Amino acid sequence: MAINIKIVKTKKDLKTFIKVPYIIFKDHPYWVPPLIKDELQTFDRKKNPAYESADTRLFVAYKDEKPVGRIAGILSYIANDKYNVKNLRFGWFDTIDDYEVASSLFKAVENWGKELGMESLTGPHGFTDFDPEGMLIEGFDELPTIVTIYNHSYYPELTEKYGFEKDVDYVEFKTMVPHETGIPEKLLRLAQRIKERSNLRIFKFKSKKEILTRSKELFNLLDEAFEEIYGSVPISKNQVEYYMKNYFSFVDPDMLKVVENEKDEMVGFMITFPNLSKAFQKAKGKLFPIGWYHILKALKKHEVIDFYLAGIKKKYRGIGVDLLMVIEIVKTAMKKGFKYAESNPELEDNKKVHAQWKYYNPTQHKRRRIYKKKIV
Repeated sequence: MAINIKIVKTKKDLKTFIKVPYIIFKDHPYWVPPLIKDELQTFDRKKNPAYESADTRLFVAYKDEKPVGRIAGILSYIANDKYNVKNLRFGWFDTIDDYEVASSLFKAVENWGKELGMESLTGPHGFTDFDPEGMLIEGFDELPTIVTIYNHSYYPELTEKYGFEKDVDYVEFKTMVPHETGIPEKLLRLAQRIKERSNLRIFKFKSKKEILTRSKELFNLLDEAFEEIYGSVPISKNQVEYYMKNYFSFVDPDMLKVVENEKDEMVGFMITFPNLSKAFQKAKGKLFPIGWYHILKALKKHEVIDFYLAGIKKKYRGIGVDLLMVIEIVKTAMKKGFKYAESNPELEDNKKVHAQWKYYNPTQHKRRRIYKKKIV
């Protein structure tokens, strides 16, 4: 049966694009549906400031007049300028288990890339590191966090069959909160020496309002910390405002850890959040009528703590700032009754970050991949 690839042009087309995964993953126990409202906003050129430095073309695949797949082509001007490449990103890729559908979607994005004069295609990416990225290649029987991609086990096979190869891998860890053993005494002693030797201290936020007053400082630090990270792009002033409005108003002051120097400057930060995956599954993509209730309940009653973002100023790397923040997070997790922690994706060769987990019996339970294909 012929495959028809349609470019998204109308609001109705966009809604179809966003709802494709609801068909692909219907009743799937491990898929976590994103909020439809958030997805619509992501692709709203008037609301998402990422479009100031990027463009997209969205495609939906139809078979027998029914939507069976989707893909987004993302032209990131700012990424291409930073890395001096002619690359087109792809993201939001979903398909039924049908190579003809998958290859037709990839071909549509590839053809757009050739029209633009691009030389390579990589993904899955988003506009920035705040969007989900990396195709799951291990851990299909694990519940993902709300900031990561879940996909069927046949996705990598279809992707590689089309000619994509590994570019980089991310790994994820799961570890138990040490309620029984506590934090190793030698780590506590080491943390104290680090504070004394480097004149560093933990800053504790008292309110969400106080978080917002320092969020720009945090984003500036994030830009510096992520500058050398694979695929990262600078965050504009408007994007900072966008993310502050959409995400920072929900951060629990107890779960944001900041390290300061003697001049009250932020030299490191670590953001964690209660895992909301099961709540999002119950919400089924909608806050109303009762989706908000499940999410609010998960924020107050929880088992898993997710590590979202962390960054350290270059000048302060390698002296134990990360250790100070992890210890404070572990203390909070113990106090609040969390049982497990999820690391979220970390580049597989980032051994310094992986080392943060070694004292807490980590299990590497997921792996995801960014693929690359030359198109010239």
